[in-house]
Amino acid sequence: MTTVPFGRRPYAGAEDLREMQDLAERLWTPGATWHVGDLAWERFQHPGGEHEWPAMLWDVDCGTAAWGWADSGQLNLLADPAQVLLADEVLDWFAAQVPDPARTVTVSSAETHLFPALGRHGYRRTDEGPFFLHMVMDLDHGLPEPIPPAGYRLRAVGDGDVAARVAAHRAAFHPSRVTEESYQAVRRAWPYRPDLDWIAEAPDGSAAAFCLVWLDEVNQAARIEPAGTVPGHRRRGLARAVCLAALHAARRAGARRAVVSPRGDDAYPVPARLYRSLGFRACARSLGYRAAVSG
Repeated sequence: MTTVPFGRRPYAGAEDLREMQDLAERLWTPGATWHVGDLAWERFQHPGGEHEWPAMLWDVDCGTAAWGWADSGQLNLLADPAQVLLADEVLDWFAAQVPDPARTVTVSSAETHLFPALGRHGYRRTDEGPFFLHMVMDLDHGLPEPIPPAGYRLRAVGDGDVAARVAAHRAAFHPSRVTEESYQAVRRAWPYRPDLDWIAEAPDGSAAAFCLVWLDEVNQAARIEPAGTVPGHRRRGLARAVCLAALHAARRAGARRAVVSPRGDDAYPVPARLYRSLGFRACARSLGYRAAVSG
């Protein structure tokens, strides 16, 4: 590992998001916290959210090598393991942004290069609250065919489906801040593809379930984020059917494997059971760190 001179600059919009995505693409593994699709979804799913999240990028000669963004007292970060000081730089920046000693950081158990910096900055592992599994599956072998229940139809989202798609999301994840405006922003973001955004259409024409898949073409890796079912349509196999339909579309688009990150704790076990039934297996999990309180 080496260190080279670097500069930093505040996040300034869509071009910087692409720099953050490029770094995520370059460092991606199945156990990584961040996929290019996660960044698009997280930055645009809530209207006006960009102004709530101060963010900073660190650049070296070859481009962006680290970034961090603060969401209340939580830090999201990515740092090139070849640049040993950059994780410390991100943590220093976060401490200045959030002086509250209760600040937290979440990383993947696969991101072991971040552990020493977290220790140096006084962060300690915490098992409080939920955690998430990082799950992966091979799309080239044994992907089941989607079978919707009678009366339902599986199809990709069209321009005229945004209102129904948003209504389904808000019902599945109530309370939700997702709006038609913010979903249109998601649809304009790279690398969104309408052929990878699927719904299960109910007999009355409403969207009963949905699955959005993002494709990292360089790594041939698809990411499910998000998927859900409207409460009145649950327990009919719709989540399974719509996820499989979206994964088949991702395979046709060039994906060779897929990842997803459902809750892993016992308080919310259903999504992880669903994904295991599709063929996903756990390869890592999220780890929470909290800043030690002095005195």
